[in-house]
Amino acid sequence: MQREKLVVIFTVLVDVIGVGIVIPILPFYVGSFGASPFVITLLFASFAFFAFLSSPLLGALSDKIGRRPVLIASISSTALGWFVFASANSLPLLFLGRIIDGAAAGNFTVAQSCLVDLARDEKERSANIGLIGATFGIGLMVGPFLGGILSTVSHSFPFWCAGILASINTLLTYAFLPETHQRRDPNAVMTFNPISPLARAAVNVKLRGYFLSWIIFAVAIASSQSVFALYGQHAFGFDSFTIGLMFTFTGIFAVLNQAVLLRRVWLHRFTEDRLEVLMIVMLGGSFLLMALRIPTLFVLALPFFATSQSVLRVVLTSEVAGKADPLMKGEALGIMTSLMAAAMIIGPLVSGALFEIYNSLPYYLATVLMGVSFGLSLIHI
Repeated sequence: MQREKLVVIFTVLVDVIGVGIVIPILPFYVGSFGASPFVITLLFASFAFFAFLSSPLLGALSDKIGRRPVLIASISSTALGWFVFASANSLPLLFLGRIIDGAAAGNFTVAQSCLVDLARDEKERSANIGLIGATFGIGLMVGPFLGGILSTVSHSFPFWCAGILASINTLLTYAFLPETHQRRDPNAVMTFNPISPLARAAVNVKLRGYFLSWIIFAVAIASSQSVFALYGQHAFGFDSFTIGLMFTFTGIFAVLNQAVLLRRVWLHRFTEDRLEVLMIVMLGGSFLLMALRIPTLFVLALPFFATSQSVLRVVLTSEVAGKADPLMKGEALGIMTSLMAAAMIIGPLVSGALFEIYNSLPYYLATVLMGVSFGLSLIHI
């Protein structure tokens, strides 16, 4: 494997482990401040709002000046955000910590762009995106398990550890990551309007269908994941350690699919278009099982959820990267991150409100959204 590829993958791994550490703990930590479920999901949305503003700019900036400096700045912001969050003694400071992180949330997008830069053909591009997805899965497998253990010290301790990991990652990226983008356009005009790349996406006939499928997928994922720990706690009585184990369990399946089965089974037997349809159906079914409030079915749904969302994420990303203009791949992937961020504003707010009405409603919503996505996928295939 290329040295550059290994460095990017390791950078993503350390970053995602830091994020994974805090995922199962965040609702419990924020809840200790007296926050309601809606306020907890509003905290998710505040991060997403600022990520929505910054992601297209960071993607385009990485096209102009290179991936390396943007990635270093982004990881530094993550470290600062977690330190503010961990040291908070009030809800406004919790929001400030998430805003700082969201304001430069380009880690994953820029890392994806690095691996797209390094790909020599379409299959390697899909495989590279699969590798970064598998790395994401490993981080979400190891991180929540560590978070569950660290939370036995205190609910704030995992956030300090996440900040320390991000700081170490900043230094490693600075020391070892070379620039991967060799076709930079230093004369490219930059815009600080986050809506303009989305407007271009809306009129991009070649990519519009994929962007629409992506945002529906993103809203469904954001709606379900933002209340996952709350749902486990309220519906089944799970504690933070049990939730951490469940994230680890789903991470194992995500890694298995993206690191092994994606190339050897899924891409070998299906075209990307057909695979998209299959995974949409599987994801919708897993959401329905989760919504039924039956513990056995909830656990049974986890491997199907992990498989479908991890493969679908790779397929849609690969399709957009493959069809985008070679000089605008960073912006196209930035648009996808921006759409995901927009979905993470809408999804948590809606699911938080629905959760306070009846706690399984967010999962029924996600099921309906995947039904819509299924219909749309049949149109653009």
